[in-house]
Amino acid sequence: MSGEFNKKDLERRMEGALSTLQSEFGGLRTGRASASLLDPVTVEAYGATMPLNQVGTVSVPEPRMLAVQVWDRGMVSAVDKAIRNAGLGLNPMPDGTLIRIPIPELNEERRRELTKVAAKYAEQARIAVRNVRRDGMDTLKRLEKDGEIGQDEHKRLADEVQSLTDRTIGKIDESLAHKEKEIMQV
Repeated sequence: MSGEFNKKDLERRMEGALSTLQSEFGGLRTGRASASLLDPVTVEAYGATMPLNQVGTVSVPEPRMLAVQVWDRGMVSAVDKAIRNAGLGLNPMPDGTLIRIPIPELNEERRRELTKVAAKYAEQARIAVRNVRRDGMDTLKRLEKDGEIGQDEHKRLADEVQSLTDRTIGKIDESLAHKEKEIMQV
């Protein structure tokens, strides 16, 4: 087997997509305030896009309230806008350099919105996994074309990549089903 094809690397990258999904799901809170709720938020700051936690400190002063202490007064409106546009259904209230974010009660409509966001995150994870699969398959085609592996080995390795892909996508679907159930639970 050639050193060019690294199944462990493909596995690591697919698992990476899964763990990213799980941390995104961690941010989808079910009506309780959690600092990780703002993890997916990115802010246009200083000519770059950066995570919210690089422009301010996120805290949970009350069970249904988040607060962001923005370090640079000039960044308050950018942070406010980033939170509003993150698709989390939050309505920040700036007060000087402190932004208070009340966590809305989860009504039926809000729960449906959250399940849609969860489904979107899961789809992004599936796409990431399929891109890793495509990289692996392209590498195998190239190795066969260059004569480094034979047709049989190409087929065997391609089957392994496909089975790894199916397993990982199965885990993604399982995580999504679990998250949806958690969100819809009243």
